[in-house]
Amino acid sequence: MVQIRSARQGLGPEPASRAPESRRETPMHQPIPLRDLSRNTLFGSGDILVLFGELFGRGYATGLVDAARAAGMTILGITVGRRDDDGALRPLTEDELAQAEANLGGRIVNIPLMAGFDMDAPSGEPTPTDMLREMTLDNWQEFKLDWDRIAESRAIGTARFEAALESAMTELDALIPDGRNVLFAHTMAGGIPRAKAFLAIANRVYKGRGDRYLSSDALLASDLGKLILQNFDDVTAHSFGHLLNGSAQIRQRIEATGGAVRYLAYGYHGTRILNDGEYRWQTYTSYTQGYAKMRLEKLAQDAWDAGIAATVYNCPEIRTNSSDVFAGIELSLLPLLQAVRHEGGGPYTDEIWQRCEALLRDDVTLEDVLKIVGDYHDDPVIQSFNDFEAWPMANSAEQVERTVGTSQQIVALHRDRKHLVSDLLSSLVVDATGNIMLAASNDPVGPVRWLDHEHVARQITSKEASQGNRPA
Repeated sequence: MVQIRSARQGLGPEPASRAPESRRETPMHQPIPLRDLSRNTLFGSGDILVLFGELFGRGYATGLVDAARAAGMTILGITVGRRDDDGALRPLTEDELAQAEANLGGRIVNIPLMAGFDMDAPSGEPTPTDMLREMTLDNWQEFKLDWDRIAESRAIGTARFEAALESAMTELDALIPDGRNVLFAHTMAGGIPRAKAFLAIANRVYKGRGDRYLSSDALLASDLGKLILQNFDDVTAHSFGHLLNGSAQIRQRIEATGGAVRYLAYGYHGTRILNDGEYRWQTYTSYTQGYAKMRLEKLAQDAWDAGIAATVYNCPEIRTNSSDVFAGIELSLLPLLQAVRHEGGGPYTDEIWQRCEALLRDDVTLEDVLKIVGDYHDDPVIQSFNDFEAWPMANSAEQVERTVGTSQQIVALHRDRKHLVSDLLSSLVVDATGNIMLAASNDPVGPVRWLDHEHVARQITSKEASQGNRPA
């Protein structure tokens, strides 16, 4: 069995004393776009999609599940479980399981697969989350953690996850018939400990202007930041390595009986948008989880080198429930309107533009909004952050001023702050990427590929999209 490198090998977390710059280990020097859009000719009735990550509200996985369902695939899922009031991890109750399975449209293996270690500790000892209870807005930058205890919690969390994964894979093995094609989709991400002070800190890092500005480097230099980065690694990246290793028996059986096994994972590493007539790479700043996303890419590269068809698809930014803490992510999304017109045009494109414009005030046009966004991306301050090899870069006071200020300016141009153009565009991106990734998994061409606005726009304006996908 091929063993993919674990958290203690290769791209394992840096010691707490190391600076954030030492974490930059990029598996490539430029973004590699998907070559061409294709049609799904592999996955069909009776084949299996295994969603490795629970399906919650707004998010990318919805598009993939819809695409798999339309292809006639059987959908199987897992759960991260739930925490009781005392912090104990448990399976879903009967009612919770029924609701989750109805949401997924398939059977869920009810074994808690919550990645990360922030709630793990030896019996009777404080968890990392418990350790943060004494941290406040006044002392968080000087607040120190016991790293020996953190390492112990991490080892316990990893062992817990691996044991649960072994049990879950045994159940999944029994649910997947010989010879079927199987697509494992890794959707796990996140890992912020539940520290009371963190939300206020995050608001200053991602939204703070003027006196409220806080450097993201200040967060990463603190013990809180180092803990978050380690937990990000385990949730976002190393869980993919565990999946690759834990599903080896299923993979070998399926391939031996004539089926194909594919793996995909959701990444974010900036994306190309249409700017001044060209597709150019840009990114949202500051993207703290970028270090874990690069580790995810490296695990896919290791798997690919070992002959396993595993690909991380770096998708365009969208608005989701989990991204609402950030300000300005829609500035990387709104140019999709220009890409859709550039790649297709026609009645469907006109419908998208009309529905988006209907969300704006009467005295505002989409051209007005796109002019503001274009000026933002052309700003020398923002341009300086579009350095692929330096990604993810720390924020700056000037950058935050422009990002947050432009975001607030555009939101104010809407009729209703709860119904934004970026929400409608996000639903289109979710649908498009689901179809693109399912088809690309038929015959994957590499361990990491970028789904740029060009690909999304071409999918949206394709015959299939114009017949079936309509803005929500």
